[in-house]
Amino acid sequence: MDDLERLIEDVEAGPQGPEVGAFFDFDGTLIAGYSANAWYGERLRKFEVGPAELARTLIAGFDMSLRGADVTRFMEIAVAAWAGRAADDIEALGERLFVQQIAGMTYPQSDPLIRAHRRAGHTIAVASSATPFQVAPLARELGIENLLCTEVEVVEGLATGRLGGPVLWGEGKAEAVRTFAADQSLDLERSYAYGNGEEDLAYLETVGRPRPLNPDGALTGLAREREWPTYRFPARSRPGLVPVLRTGAAIAGLGGAAAAGVGLGLLTRSRRTAANLAIGTGSEAALALAGVRLSVHGEENLWSHRPAVFTFNHQSSLDALVVGSLIRRDLTAVAKKEAARDPRFAPIGLLADVAYIDRKNSTKARSALAPVVEKIHSGMSLAIAPEGTRTPTPHLARFKKGAFHIAMQAGVPIVPIVLRNTGALMWRGSSVVRQGTVEVVVLPPVATDGWHVDDLDRHVDEIRESYINTFEELGGPPVAAVEEEVVRK
Repeated sequence: MDDLERLIEDVEAGPQGPEVGAFFDFDGTLIAGYSANAWYGERLRKFEVGPAELARTLIAGFDMSLRGADVTRFMEIAVAAWAGRAADDIEALGERLFVQQIAGMTYPQSDPLIRAHRRAGHTIAVASSATPFQVAPLARELGIENLLCTEVEVVEGLATGRLGGPVLWGEGKAEAVRTFAADQSLDLERSYAYGNGEEDLAYLETVGRPRPLNPDGALTGLAREREWPTYRFPARSRPGLVPVLRTGAAIAGLGGAAAAGVGLGLLTRSRRTAANLAIGTGSEAALALAGVRLSVHGEENLWSHRPAVFTFNHQSSLDALVVGSLIRRDLTAVAKKEAARDPRFAPIGLLADVAYIDRKNSTKARSALAPVVEKIHSGMSLAIAPEGTRTPTPHLARFKKGAFHIAMQAGVPIVPIVLRNTGALMWRGSSVVRQGTVEVVVLPPVATDGWHVDDLDRHVDEIRESYINTFEELGGPPVAAVEEEVVRK
């Protein structure tokens, strides 16, 4: 039994109900590392940090690490840099840094642990010395509504460059938890708290169920003295030589299939024949060479109604290979224009006559989609990700309407394909595929006969809800690659 399983079992066997709190530290506990590094690195790259501020920051850092000072001075320096900036702009920066960096630092095990607390009916909160701008994007992704953070003073929509209250560090965090518990009528003696650093000692001692998670050396020693159980989540590691070699073989296999498809297409003078060989055989060969297996439920729904618009949730560059190996033939797709320069995708995209769209230009995007309906009328099916882009975490983003408009105009059904684990095998920004199993659920086709534009929002929401329900039935988003043999049901 690994530490995640132990923690979930502990929650399931413990007290239930909303009067039980579950408090999570942020940096080092929910994410591997410190979000401040992403924020400070962004300012360094833009040359926004002058020599005086850099010196003050270094001195504050030395005081923390060598003299045991709290984080207050460090936070004051960081927040001062926001003076005069619109709070909305800082919030937007936080969203961007989350997508680009912090989401990739998140421990995948955080989500199932929080889900266990939610099933137990607990009141869940993040308790962190970080600001809401740093914490809120991940908290939203994890479904945590309560934030106990270091506040930033904002007046008339502008940050003043000052803190808006005490820094929630050490005893400050402990006091914030006690105040929140009193306001929410929580029973702290029956509650849980998760933290990773020595500075979290007072905070952990506020509850009857302290759970040092990913503890540093000092907290490990303190936990041992108090006979507290400790737990660790494995962080995402760099790929070894075998995944790199497998990925290279997969790319070569895909390229070989594309070349064979071109040859066959020249002989038969049929672009569709060429594309079918490249997509079906190429995708399947690439997945096999990469060590990726598929566990498919509802495979009959892939073939019962063709042509169709196949929608899929988008987590990874691996999605294209998985979807190609599922649909196999008579397929075109919609992709962002940048994919046309991706050597892993471009050869297949050329053969399949993929519609490339500029996501920054909605007018050009709509014009690029116009010929797709004609392709469907000719017997081609369409694969498209209604989220529009890869999501930073396995959680679903908002669905755009383009796929549903196309299905309605073409008069074909929508076939939802739910992918689970592609992001764990090849996460955002990675160029290497890791060995493992992708879980796939193909839902029954949804007829678009009788749909009207006025009701489109409702139909989109219903299909998105079917994805959410399927994820729930599967136990939520995955935490790691599952190495199993292929199973097709």
